[in-house]
Amino acid sequence: MKKTIPLAITFLAGFYMILAFFVPHPIVANSAQEMQSWEIIIVAFTLVLGIGNLIFVHAEKIQRRRQGWFYSLTLLVCLAFMMVLGLFWGIKEGTAYYWLYDNVMAPLSSAMFSLLAFFIASAAYRAFRARNKEATLLLIAAAIIMIGRVPLGSWLWQHVPFLGAKVPALLDQVTQWVMEIPNTAGQRGIKIGAALGAVSMALRMLLGIERSYLTTGGN
Repeated sequence: MKKTIPLAITFLAGFYMILAFFVPHPIVANSAQEMQSWEIIIVAFTLVLGIGNLIFVHAEKIQRRRQGWFYSLTLLVCLAFMMVLGLFWGIKEGTAYYWLYDNVMAPLSSAMFSLLAFFIASAAYRAFRARNKEATLLLIAAAIIMIGRVPLGSWLWQHVPFLGAKVPALLDQVTQWVMEIPNTAGQRGIKIGAALGAVSMALRMLLGIERSYLTTGGN
């Protein structure tokens, strides 16, 4: 029963939403809309569960003095401080919460994402090495896009002997073609594959084949 009831709820709710998509009857449509409202409430509860789990995990780490426990303590103190500010003084513009978010959280997030640039450069260096035909094509396409998308690249192309003066728009045309044809085709292929994977996973969950969301080990 511990697993049967959640599987039955998942099956009935999932197939009812599929039915509502194909049956535009007012009764079915209104009940499906009501179920979507319940979904929003359940998602709000998951936020509370997530915060509770975060506090539990880091409190245990602090209690056992594990490596990096000071960072966990900092996290919990900042979490409690921001929650108190938001709950008692609001989160609108002009409040302390808004000021901290705008002057502390946003710059820290920008600093973290700026560090990603170095990892992206390292990954690009490894990916763009011309070790085979596919990597060579990727290297050529990336070089064309990087040169064609920056003002410095266009300026350099204008000064290329013979080609730059004879066909000044060639670099822009090749860049546009790469972005619209191969790049769009690749993106659509990835999106179609992701959509098919999502449909397959949804069917597995509705039919009870995929049960990993019930337990940590799927047993």
